[in-house]
Amino acid sequence: MVKKGSVFIALLVCFSCIASFAQQPGEVEVVADPLISLMQRNRKGTNITATATPNRVIDKKTATRTTAMGFRVQIYSGSDRTEAYAEQARFKKLYKDIDTYLSYEEPNYRVKVGDFRSRSEAQDLMQGLRRQFHNVFVFTEEIYIYQ
Repeated sequence: MVKKGSVFIALLVCFSCIASFAQQPGEVEVVADPLISLMQRNRKGTNITATATPNRVIDKKTATRTTAMGFRVQIYSGSDRTEAYAEQARFKKLYKDIDTYLSYEEPNYRVKVGDFRSRSEAQDLMQGLRRQFHNVFVFTEEIYIYQ
């Protein structure tokens, strides 16, 4: 028959061993991809998280056009050139005041729309387009700004 005192001593020894290991100082090594910090620095430098300026009417014929990092909404991606142009034309009928951009990167055509300074503006448009277009996405890229 085992005495209660010996069980208590055995448990005490076990817990003290565990506690002594838990209190030993150690070093933490952080292993991170250097590209992450590079991307964070680049994003900070482009100021793409800035909030949008108030809506104001700009005459694009007389304004100065510059570029900056911003957001566009992709409404089509596929290998069919005719379909890409058809989707671009369909968008232009629905949204006459938003610019469209068609690009080709083998083997796909892409139609992107808008020049948005903030992600929230692009996401608002994307939500509205989901009913009319399939597979819409927001992309970060160089956009045109009129001043």
